[in-house]
Amino acid sequence: MTLPPDQVNRPDVVAELTALFLDYEAALMANDADALNGYFWQHDAVTRYGIADTQKGHAALVAYRASVPAPDFTRALHDVRITTFGADMAVAMCEFRRSDTPLHGFQTQTWVRLPSGWKIVSAHVSMVPLDKSAPPGSPPR
Repeated sequence: MTLPPDQVNRPDVVAELTALFLDYEAALMANDADALNGYFWQHDAVTRYGIADTQKGHAALVAYRASVPAPDFTRALHDVRITTFGADMAVAMCEFRRSDTPLHGFQTQTWVRLPSGWKIVSAHVSMVPLDKSAPPGSPPR
C-alpha cells in the first residue's frame, strides 16, 4: 500500500484522534474501567504491554482493569504526538511524568478505525530513569 503524502497527518483526523487520546487519558486518571475497556478493540489479538503487566486479548484487558485501583497520583503529559495515516489508522505517543515517582514515562497506542469506531489495537507503557541533564536522544541511565 502506498499512501500519498497528503494523507499523512490530515488535520481532521489528527484533531479527531487527539480528542480521543485526551478522553482516554481522562478515563485513565478517573479509573473508569468501562470507558477504558471500550477504547480497546474487542478481539483476542489486542495487546497491551504495561509498566509491570501484560494483557493479550480483550478478556485479559478487562480482567486487568477490574483489578486496578484508582490512581493515587497525578500524571502530566508532554510531547504528545499524533501521527495519522489516511483516515483510518493512527499512532499516538507521549511522554509523561507521574507525581509519585522520579521515573520518566512513555506511552504508545496504535489506533484503527473499525466498523465500531476508533479502537486501540496495541498499546505500550513504560517508565525508566532518565537523566534530565543528558542531551536529547541519550539512552536511559
